[in-house]
Amino acid sequence: MNVQTFTEILGADFYAGVPDSQLKPLCDYLMRTHGTDPKHHVIGANEGNCTALAAGYHLATGKIPVVYMQNSGEGNIINPAASLLNDRVYAIPVIFVVGWRGEPGVHDEPQHVYQGEVTVRLLEDMDIRTCIVGKETTEKELRAIMETFRTILAQGKSVAFVIRKGALSCEEKMEYTGIGTMAREEILRHIVDVSGEDPVVSTTGKASRELFEIREARGQGHQYDFLTVGSMGHSSSIALGIAVQKPEKKIWCVDGDGAVLMHMGAMAVLGACRPDNLVHVVINNGAHETVGGMPTAAGSADLVAAAKACGYPYAACAESFEQLDRELAAAKVRKSLSFLEVKCSIGSRKDLGRPTTTATENKERFMEYLKDEKH
Repeated sequence: MNVQTFTEILGADFYAGVPDSQLKPLCDYLMRTHGTDPKHHVIGANEGNCTALAAGYHLATGKIPVVYMQNSGEGNIINPAASLLNDRVYAIPVIFVVGWRGEPGVHDEPQHVYQGEVTVRLLEDMDIRTCIVGKETTEKELRAIMETFRTILAQGKSVAFVIRKGALSCEEKMEYTGIGTMAREEILRHIVDVSGEDPVVSTTGKASRELFEIREARGQGHQYDFLTVGSMGHSSSIALGIAVQKPEKKIWCVDGDGAVLMHMGAMAVLGACRPDNLVHVVINNGAHETVGGMPTAAGSADLVAAAKACGYPYAACAESFEQLDRELAAAKVRKSLSFLEVKCSIGSRKDLGRPTTTATENKERFMEYLKDEKH
C-alpha cells in the first residue's frame, strides 16, 4: 500500500516515533512532508517518550495522534499505555503503528525472534485493539478497519496497526547526511587499536556488526567483545555492571547517539557510580542510520556538556582522527571515568555482514574472557 494512502486513512496530523526499517516508507514520507516540525512530527528519544508527547498533543487539541515504532519498542510504551492512556485512567486515545520484526515464519535476527512472537499479544494485553497490515491488505479493507477503530478511539481506547515487511511503499526516498566526516568503521578500527585486549561492550546496530568484522579481519577472535544486538540504549549500563565488578580491567563501551538518547538517564547513574576503569565512547552521526538514516536529536545536543553535568570527571569531543587518537590514548591510561563523543558520517559497506556466532556463544566466550585473570 502506498504510504500516502495509508496516512490519509489514518487521518492524523501529528506523528511521534522512533524510526524503524520496516516503517521507512512512512518515516521518509513524514520527513519529506513535515521534516521535524514539532507541530506535526517529532522523532523522539524512546517510544515511551513519544507516547507521552502524543498524550500532550491530545490534551492540547482533542485530536488523535499517531505513535510509530519498531516492535522492539513496545516495552517502552507499556508504562504510559497502561497508566496514562488507558480508559480506566485518563482515556487518551492513540493510534500506534508498529513495524513487525521477527514475525513468526519470517527469517530475522536473533534479537527479534521472541519479540516478534509476543508483538500482538503484548498489545492485546494492554487492551489495544490490533490490526495486521500486509502486502495483501487492500485500501477498502483498511478503510473499513479504520471506521471500526474510530468507534474504539472515541471511547478513549488506543488501537494499533502492526505492519508486516513490505506492506508499505513509497516511490520517493529520502537521503540523509551525518554530522561528521569520519567513517564509523574506521573510527572503530582506531578504538580497537588502542583498546587492545580490553573488554568492549558495543551498542546495537551497525557498530557491533562492524566490530565483529574488524575482529574477523584481524584474526583476533571475539572473546573481547559483548555485542549488544538488542535492548537499544542499555549498552552503557551493561558496561557499568561489568566495570564495577571487574575494577582491575579497563572496560570500553562503544555507544551510538540514538542509543544514548533512548535511555539518557543511564549517564547520570554512570556519573554517580563513577567507575575509574570505564571509557564511554559515543559515535555520533546524528542519525538512526541502521534503520534508514532519519535524524536524532543528538545532532543539536551538547553530549559533552551533558556528560559533565551527569558527573563524568572527564568528557571531550573528537572531530578528526588526530583528535580521536589523542583522546583514546589518554583514556587508555586515565584512572577515572571518561566520556568521548566522536563526530561521524553516515554510511557503511554494502557488503557488511552480520555476526556468524550466536548471541549465546558471544556471551559465553565473553564471560570466560572476563574470568581470565591474565588479562
